[in-house]
Order: sequence, then structure tokens, then C-alpha cells
Amino acid sequence: MQETTLGVAIITKNAAARLAECLQAVSFADQIVVIDGGSTDGTADIARAHGARVIEETGWPGFGPQKNRAVQALSTNWILSLDADEVVSPELAAAIRAALTAPTADVYAVDRLSSFCGHWIHHSGWYPDWIPRLFKRGAARFSDDLVHERLVFDTPAQRLTGKLMHYSYEDFEGVLRKLDTYSTAGAAQRHAAGKRGSFGKALGRGAWAFVRTYVLRRGFLDGKAGFMIAVFNAETVYYRFLKLARLGDETRH
Repeated sequence: MQETTLGVAIITKNAAARLAECLQAVSFADQIVVIDGGSTDGTADIARAHGARVIEETGWPGFGPQKNRAVQALSTNWILSLDADEVVSPELAAAIRAALTAPTADVYAVDRLSSFCGHWIHHSGWYPDWIPRLFKRGAARFSDDLVHERLVFDTPAQRLTGKLMHYSYEDFEGVLRKLDTYSTAGAAQRHAAGKRGSFGKALGRGAWAFVRTYVLRRGFLDGKAGFMIAVFNAETVYYRFLKLARLGDETRH
């Protein structure tokens, strides 16, 4: 019988803020691979100091392809995919080790709890947030999406106990950076798929994103943070469709 081994796949770029905590929480893994996209804040040094193998890839192919690179760089027969701002809780670490002792599924989902500028979010479409992240080699792969990638697999995913703590937006500067990054990547992805944007679409879709987040997904129960998330979602969608319209104009000219 083949020995069960666990590898952790992480992609980074200027992720020094939480990386040490992220890596310490998975020190029980057999291998850790970090694919770094050209960090300038000491991310690679932190990763190496915690025993990770660092591979520098300056050409950015998008989130999905970059995560597949990290998976392919591991030689273990089980993979745990993490973002650099995610921390495995002790309870989740114990559940992962127990699951790999006698696996009953090829894919496992974890319960992610995310924070926004210091507030843990329990509504707004952010929670509950069961995401498949632990899988047997060959049983899953990431989609090739530039942004909002997902794990693709055929068999049912089992749920693990414990929380994956996600420090997603630690300050307003990070919020604005991600707004720009996500709206640009989302526009490029839709443009490549033949979709077109306009000011009307930007306004309508942005307004709907706010209503959906704040009202339908009960963002108002998250207080001030819930309102901020609804505005963030609305602005991301609004600028995504404005940028999509601009890409369409550039193509026509």
C-alpha cells in the first residue's frame, strides 16, 4: 500500500503579512511548495525560512493556472491548496490528519470564515463558505479562470470539521487594490469569452450587486462591515463592466 503523503500548494505575491502564520499552521505537511509571482516584500525569504520550496514564476497566467502550477510541483499523493492569507485552525489540522489516516473520499471541503478589515463576516454571501481544498492527486484540478478560479472534480466532496481562517481584506488599501485587480481580471476574462460591457450594464449590474449582498444575502446583519462589503461588491462589478466596455472599444478601433 502506498504511503499517504500531504503536500501544501500556495501561490504568492507580496504576501508577507500572513504567510508565516499560514505556513506554521501546516508544518505537519510532508511538502510545501510556494509559487511566487515576483514579490518584493520578503515573501520568498519567509517561505524558505519555514521549509517551503519556492519557485519564482514572474509570468502571470491567472489564478487558476498558477494554482495548477503549484499542484504540479508537488510529488505527494494528497494536496491541500491554500491562499497565503488563510490559516488552518488546530481543529481543522487535526481533521485533515485524521481524514488522511483512513480516507473515505477523494475530495474534502473546508469551512472558511473570512474577515473584512478586522471583522469576521457571518453573512453577506461570505458565510457559510464550504470550499473544496484537500484532494487526492489526479482527482481534481483548478479551472483555468484568470480570477475566481474553482476546483473541478467529479466525485462528491466530504466536509471536514474546524475552520479555515481567511484574513482576506486587512485594510482599506488592500480593499482598493483587490477592487482594481479583480475588476480588471474579470473584464479581461469576459472579453476573451466574447462578452461586451456598457455604462448601462455597469450601472445596473453594480446596483444589483449591492442589493443582492446587503439585502438578499443579509449583509445588514454584519453591521458596518456588511455595508462596506456591499459597496465593494457593487464597485467591483461596476468597474468590471466599464473596463469591459473599454476593451470592446479598443478592439473595434
